[in-house]
Amino acid sequence: MLALNRLKLTKHTLTLLFAVTALLSGCNTVQGVGKDLQQGGAALQQAADEHS
Repeated sequence: MLALNRLKLTKHTLTLLFAVTALLSGCNTVQGVGKDLQQGGAALQQAADEHS
């Protein structure tokens, strides 16, 4: 019985670890996309300023 409880705890711990890792990876991806969009906006603004 103790081994079964330990196995369940291990499975839950691994699931939680994978979920946290996925969330943290997603944050980096979203942050990178935000920076890319910001740089694209700045380039558009600069082009608009040059042609005004």
